[in-house]
Amino acid sequence: MTTKERYNQVLDWFIHNAPDAKSELDFSNNFELLVAVVLSAQCTDKRVNMVTPALFKALPDAKSMSQASVNEILEYIHSISYPNSKAQHLHDMAVMLEQDFNGIVPNDPESLQKLPGVGRKTANVIMAVAFDQPAMPVDTHVFRVSNRIGLTNNGKTPIEVEKVLVKNIPAQILSKAHHWLLLHGRYTCTARSPKCEECGISNFCKHYLSNTKQ
Repeated sequence: MTTKERYNQVLDWFIHNAPDAKSELDFSNNFELLVAVVLSAQCTDKRVNMVTPALFKALPDAKSMSQASVNEILEYIHSISYPNSKAQHLHDMAVMLEQDFNGIVPNDPESLQKLPGVGRKTANVIMAVAFDQPAMPVDTHVFRVSNRIGLTNNGKTPIEVEKVLVKNIPAQILSKAHHWLLLHGRYTCTARSPKCEECGISNFCKHYLSNTKQ
């Protein structure tokens, strides 16, 4: 199976079987999305969704969060992984949003990555989810699934995997494809015990096909 054939069949399966794939983070505006994505680093979406309602009720926008102390923010997110550094990031991010962007989440990746706590992956998530722009955030799930299925050839870094996926996936479905790969890795193509027997794309999967031939 050629790489092009694998991409075509994998994407076609997701198009028909997961047309409504989307972020599992709860948010109602771009600021809330940005905060939630920063909190989700090395933490589950489920845990983030448990703490953000109270956080957003108390500090609903960049202005209120910039005026809050780091300790006040920490009170709301203490059950999140790395709460101290994330509380500092959220405060500093809100301050920069107020000072440099009129309290509005910027809509370009370069400006987003100037914000404290925002790296390439987070910026790509915001571009894809908030602004519906073609972007491919590569987290641990996307990285693992892409290499395992054979969409990438043992990519060594997230940016290496990102470049290959961007090259091979049509721009109009690129952001959707991020959710397909992420959710597939979260629930089916798991790290330790992938559920190959119930996987809809196993017949196109390089890892599965190589194992069944042994």
